[in-house]
Amino acid sequence: MRSFNENSVGFVETQFYSCCEPPNELILSSGEKLESITIAYETYGTLSEDKNNAILIFHALTGDAHAAGFHKGDKKPGWWDNMIGPNKAFNTEKYFIICSNVIGSCQGSTGPSSIDAKTGKPYGLSFPIVTINDMVIAQKHLIDHLGISKLMSIAGGSMGGMQALSWSVLFPESIASAIIIATNTIHTPQQIAFHEVARQAIKADPDWQNGDYYGKSIPARGLAVARMMGHITYMSDKSMQEKFGRRLQDKEKLGYDFSSDFEIENYLKHRG
Repeated sequence: MRSFNENSVGFVETQFYSCCEPPNELILSSGEKLESITIAYETYGTLSEDKNNAILIFHALTGDAHAAGFHKGDKKPGWWDNMIGPNKAFNTEKYFIICSNVIGSCQGSTGPSSIDAKTGKPYGLSFPIVTINDMVIAQKHLIDHLGISKLMSIAGGSMGGMQALSWSVLFPESIASAIIIATNTIHTPQQIAFHEVARQAIKADPDWQNGDYYGKSIPARGLAVARMMGHITYMSDKSMQEKFGRRLQDKEKLGYDFSSDFEIENYLKHRG
């Protein structure tokens, strides 16, 4: 039997909540309707009797609901395990921590990989575009379902921070505080440009198949380039200088060919 250190939440299980059945569909920012939504979420700690100790954690772009602890068979804990648990920053001895997977993801909540009831097939590219506000409104349904009228706090970084900002504007009366990390209110033109290049890399992959690649080969090469592009945007020039500089990777001189000479090049390939 696996043993855990005293600051671990131990084994956890993902839970699922369903909402927005017709005629109460979720009206998206685009005006489209999304029905029969499933939201994957995990909780850590114990909700107090008066339900005033809950903190909602928002994940970033590539995150999911598994923020802490271990699923059975896991070799690594959830993505924010160093922050959530007994006597950690989000102390589960005091607080009831909730983390849910955003809609539009493919990590348990309704998204492009979900089955479209109208076709019996995965939505794929036909899944409607969702915004940060849409993600937040869907999560508000979950919090209402849990019977929590006011959250002690909300917290998130990057895209999670965007959700925290959105929640603060949409539902200010439902929170006592917000912890907003490494985020912004809008995308700059440069950010929009980087994301467009990443999308085009995916669409240029021969395995793109117009987004209908479920059950088929996936556009892995295009996705790798898109992830490389993303990781460039996650670091500043200063942080790249400090982390990599112009150091060569496992060699003493330039190869003068198309191999990767520099540490930064190999880092991006690894991330891709």
